[in-house]
Amino acid sequence: MKGFFAEFKAFALRGNVLDLAIGIVIGAAFGKIVSAFVDHLLMPPIGLLLSGVDFSEWAITLRAASEGAPAVTLGIGQFLNALVQFLIIAFAVFLVIKAVNRLRREQEATPPPPPPAPSREAELLAEIRDLLRAQKP
Repeated sequence: MKGFFAEFKAFALRGNVLDLAIGIVIGAAFGKIVSAFVDHLLMPPIGLLLSGVDFSEWAITLRAASEGAPAVTLGIGQFLNALVQFLIIAFAVFLVIKAVNRLRREQEATPPPPPPAPSREAELLAEIRDLLRAQKP
């Protein structure tokens, strides 16, 4: 059982897993920001331009509410809000991936720097080595 926990600890503390966990937390927070942006800043002016339509309340009633049974509706407005949120998040992810790819291409295009010249001490040691090799039969 101890080996299982040691293996899990090694897995959980690898850089990729921590990066993934941080990305999920930041992504969830970004999703909330986008939801607030769409619901409270983007859709109200669009609804105002379209004769005061509140998209979050826009729905098609399939069956009206009756005694104790709620109405059955298709929440088209909520779907549109979710669609706009998805498009904004997808565009943001696209921009991030595009920037990362550009940085990778720049790194691949840059040649590595030439190795530094050997020090004077290293040159003398190499000469001594070569002389000793020449003296051996």
